[in-house]
Amino acid sequence: MTTPNNDSDAEFPVRGELRIVRLLPGPIERVWEFLTDPEKRARWFAGGVTEPKAGGKVVFAMHHAKLSPGEQPPERFAHVQDPGVTFEGRVLRYEPPHVLSYTFGEDNSQVTFELTPQGNQVLLVLTHRSTGEDIAEQSNYASGWHTHFSLLVAQLAGTPPPQFWATHARLHAHYAQLAPR
Repeated sequence: MTTPNNDSDAEFPVRGELRIVRLLPGPIERVWEFLTDPEKRARWFAGGVTEPKAGGKVVFAMHHAKLSPGEQPPERFAHVQDPGVTFEGRVLRYEPPHVLSYTFGEDNSQVTFELTPQGNQVLLVLTHRSTGEDIAEQSNYASGWHTHFSLLVAQLAGTPPPQFWATHARLHAHYAQLAPR
């Protein structure tokens, strides 16, 4: 695993899997809240309830106009910007404040967050696994998570967030070169 920093690239360990490592301002309980509390999660990713148990429902209410007001998304993502999209997944693991895992929409896409205290910071490891059949989407997944984590870091650090779509476009081009084909 690479040394974490907030600019390090996603890694693609095997086909259909990406991993992103970040060192976040702690404490761990605060980071956990930003993963599970609907209002706090909506500030960097997507709102929606997460039932606090394995087998529970997780709702993703993505309305990126709230993350990037006034910014023009690529046509492909216009519906995510406004009016937004909502979909559901299923909680696979709920182990506060260390592990949260869920299906991301369909059961063939799974996201796992692992949190480990590192002094007054928190090591976050995200693993997003899919079937590998959606290999063309790997650069989108990587650029999406990388951009959303930039917003999370800004929330936790109390700094201005980057422009979402400008950051996503730059990273998408970058990951198109790095992602497996």
